[in-house]
Amino acid sequence: MKKIVNGFFIGLGFFFVGLGTVGIVLPVLPATPFLVLATICFAKGSKKFHTWFLQTGLYKKYVEPAVHKKEMSKNAKRKTLYTLCLIFLISFLVVPIWYVKGIIFLVALFHIYYFTFKIRTAKTEEKKLEMAE
Repeated sequence: MKKIVNGFFIGLGFFFVGLGTVGIVLPVLPATPFLVLATICFAKGSKKFHTWFLQTGLYKKYVEPAVHKKEMSKNAKRKTLYTLCLIFLISFLVVPIWYVKGIIFLVALFHIYYFTFKIRTAKTEEKKLEMAE
């Protein structure tokens, strides 16, 4: 049974890596949240895959700054907020129960607050070079 559960988490990990990779290319889909989910799934599924993923460029470029430094690029924050707002809006419109709509609205406000004020916007390399000159 444990092998099945581990295989399930490894499969989910690769699924989220795929979504994260697509999110790098598509302007609407955020990459970072999916790559964070991939990290979690690999950690639960296999130490070998988790260690491998921590060494990849995807992890170092998109997940590490968001998790360890609590910063994201302006573009990544924008994509994440657009996607979250779209998901919350659809949920809000579909759910018929008024108090559930209130909960969805409050959770959406929290996410907007968190990504806007608690996660710093990373400076791009170009701005760092301009400041150095």
